[in-house]
Amino acid sequence: MRLHKEGHKIVLFSFLILATIIVLLLVLSSRWTLVHWLVSILLAATWLFIVSFFRIPNRKTQYDDHTLCSPADGMICTVEEVFEKEYVNSKCLLVSVFMNGTDVHNNCYPCDGMVEYVNFQRGNYFVASAPKSSDVNERCSVGLKMDTGEKILIRQIAGLMARRIVCYAKEGDRARQNQEFGFIKFGSRVDLYLPLGTKVLAEMHKQIHNQLSLIARTPEQQKQMAQ
Repeated sequence: MRLHKEGHKIVLFSFLILATIIVLLLVLSSRWTLVHWLVSILLAATWLFIVSFFRIPNRKTQYDDHTLCSPADGMICTVEEVFEKEYVNSKCLLVSVFMNGTDVHNNCYPCDGMVEYVNFQRGNYFVASAPKSSDVNERCSVGLKMDTGEKILIRQIAGLMARRIVCYAKEGDRARQNQEFGFIKFGSRVDLYLPLGTKVLAEMHKQIHNQLSLIARTPEQQKQMAQ
């Protein structure tokens, strides 16, 4: 396991701040009471949570050009038909992965392809599991043309606690399955807009993991498997 680069400064600064508070408690208090112990334990637990949030576990990733891998750790919270008007411009199957505070928060490409579209939009910070969050929350959309010719959209969505979306994708980039393309800080959601006829392999309300869990097969991928 390692610490993600987005967390290096935050982990260090939070450690210095929390350590300073504990040192001040030691210096200014003539007697160490139960309250002091409780405050110290709470501060230490807070720091460990921050470290845990930015953790990147060592995973033996799999490559499968006939299947989409999950772009995020979390729970499937939505599977429904919608009209995607930003990049695909047609009806799509929306599959949403909700990431809580204890999930790993880096995001990875679900398949190979070419990045054709990247767009960041500022917005609100409603609870990420709410349906309206996909359209009104702060978000970053990445349009990907798969090697099969199909278009999909990956959308990173900030949540109630999230205050920053980091996206490394650039138009013209070559995407590789399970390659990291972004990070969302503190509670969030990732939407996948897939072609109609996509077969969803992940179950609703089940925990899935990026780079490990197979999430869906598009119509073209299903055709390739049948050949």
